[in-house]
Amino acid sequence: MQTLRPAGAFWFLAVSVVGVVLAGQEPTTKPASPGPKAGAEGATAASAGVKIAQDAADFALDDCNGKPEKLAGYKDKVVVLVWANKDCPVFRPCVPDIKELHKKYAAKGVVWLGIDSTAGHTPEQNVEFVKQTELTLPILMDLDGKVARAYGAKTTPHVFVINKGKLVYMGALHNNPSHNLAAGDVRNYVDEALTAVLAGKDVPLAETTPWGCGVKYREEKK
Repeated sequence: MQTLRPAGAFWFLAVSVVGVVLAGQEPTTKPASPGPKAGAEGATAASAGVKIAQDAADFALDDCNGKPEKLAGYKDKVVVLVWANKDCPVFRPCVPDIKELHKKYAAKGVVWLGIDSTAGHTPEQNVEFVKQTELTLPILMDLDGKVARAYGAKTTPHVFVINKGKLVYMGALHNNPSHNLAAGDVRNYVDEALTAVLAGKDVPLAETTPWGCGVKYREEKK
């Protein structure tokens, strides 16, 4: 896979200091945890979220172009939710991976929805980000963080796979957050989950530990 690599010393420094887990992690079948640094903000702001095999929380959001989307409209579909943040130096290099998976599985009827729960972002900023990166899935605006809290989204990216209304996978995109593993050592959890679901099989690994920048939730009024 090709990757987008942020250029310049600024991005290198940002990657080194942002609250992320960059070392490859062993998968877990226990409830996902953001780790000691990944998603420290998101972990405190997020609720317990959804659980595997339970109904996925319904929502209605507009994308950055103003088009309304409702999860219930895809009740008979396989849906992938990807938490996104255009400013996250860990999310940005994942864009080519996401685009590749989207292309592979959209042709098989899988619906992909990006969700931005970053306080302070605007639809116009995401319109420009989609244009610059040629991202092929819509970005839904969840700036009050209600949907993110309902799912317990902790990091960008944090991925949830839903099969006909039931959650079947949640966690990391793959085991290569720093994009330094040889191709043969990369385990793509989302690819595995979608392959299994479309074959009518159980997902081999339903939960993994999400990595990335913590979701930048808007502060709730006390």
